[in-house]
Amino acid sequence: MQKLDLAGKTALVTGGSRGIGAACARLLAERGAAVALTYSKSAEPADSLVNAILNAGGTAFALNVDAGDAKTVKAGVRNAVDQLGGALDILVNNAGLAEHGAIGVLSDQSLDRQIDVNLRGVWHTTAAALDHFRDGGRIINIGSFFSERVPYPGASAYGMTKHAVAGMTRGWARDLASRQITVNCVEPGPIETDANPDEGARAAAIKAAVPLGRYGQPAEVAELVAFLASAAAAYITGAQILIDGGMLA
Repeated sequence: MQKLDLAGKTALVTGGSRGIGAACARLLAERGAAVALTYSKSAEPADSLVNAILNAGGTAFALNVDAGDAKTVKAGVRNAVDQLGGALDILVNNAGLAEHGAIGVLSDQSLDRQIDVNLRGVWHTTAAALDHFRDGGRIINIGSFFSERVPYPGASAYGMTKHAVAGMTRGWARDLASRQITVNCVEPGPIETDANPDEGARAAAIKAAVPLGRYGQPAEVAELVAFLASAAAAYITGAQILIDGGMLA
């Protein structure tokens, strides 16, 4: 259990106010890390999560950062690092969006938004964070099982961006190995969130394709992220780890 303890560590979780990001921020704080989390729209869920962490005895604060704007991202990282005491141990690149539409139908604006947030946002956040990273740190990119397989029409743009995240993960694992910074990609399958409810005809069809017969929960993804952030995962780097209930087995 000691190797899973994150006491004394600092963490930045992008897109940390809802769903998987919120579960990651909460668990990292429970394990002892001081957590900065970013949000892009409503401050209410971010503030609510921060208050819950503070009330539980943890350390957390929220920052409004547009993951699709490089200048805002760089300023947000600097702000987060300053409030965390000047150094960073853990980065969870979770901010992302999915907008579906077939090739020839999907608008240029939607394509650009997904590239800006899902790809450039991850790149710029990580590049800005590295100036403040302690050796032996952890970078965990939240990808998707769409990087392995696109299971239905209209998701090529989203799948492309998540495939790029997997490629960056492998490259960064080599780039940063000399500093003992590990870089891994967590690839969730169907996870129950506000944006992806576990109900209706679509959800029933998805569950039928999952050997475990259910959607995953954000807390289950957070457990994997917290493990990868810990000393117990020091020899795991450059990995793409599916957490999909066996959907792609």
